[in-house]
Amino acid sequence: MSKRFAVIDTETNWYDEVMSIGVIIANSNFEKTDSRYYVLPNEAAVGGMYSSTIYTTNHKIISGLRSNVISDLKSLLNSNDVDDLFAYNASFDKRHLPELSDFCWRDIMKIAAYKQYNPHIPKNLPFCGTGRLKRGFGVEPMLQMLGVNNYSETHNAIIDAKDELLIMKILNYDIDFYPEI
Repeated sequence: MSKRFAVIDTETNWYDEVMSIGVIIANSNFEKTDSRYYVLPNEAAVGGMYSSTIYTTNHKIISGLRSNVISDLKSLLNSNDVDDLFAYNASFDKRHLPELSDFCWRDIMKIAAYKQYNPHIPKNLPFCGTGRLKRGFGVEPMLQMLGVNNYSETHNAIIDAKDELLIMKILNYDIDFYPEI
């Protein structure tokens, strides 16, 4: 059996509280094997920058209190033998999901945004001394650089998690290549 991992994305409300969580479980070939989409209705009711996209999905929505959602999420991760959690700008998601601090968090952006790891980045763009793009390294411009034409980020947690998995698939690095945070 190939090793499985999870790609997680969160969306937050005006009070910086998690209002939705998207999780894609994938195998070492970057193929989805399971997924969950959670909406925390109390936090979502506050509203946020991306409130209008919470229900912009055909994915089944699981709603509930944060404690119940986290319990279900941990059960999903454990039942799939997941040790590694991936996110684009993983420090943001890890900070918002402290209940998952026992897992190994890895950052997709720490590979995708660097010229030495991502051969799809045009060489004429401005870079920091570290090799990281100075700007334009979010999910939307990154997928466009990777050849996903006319891509527009939805800021819906489950769709964004799927898109972040696509970045990993296109870059095609072993999951252990991504740095732990």
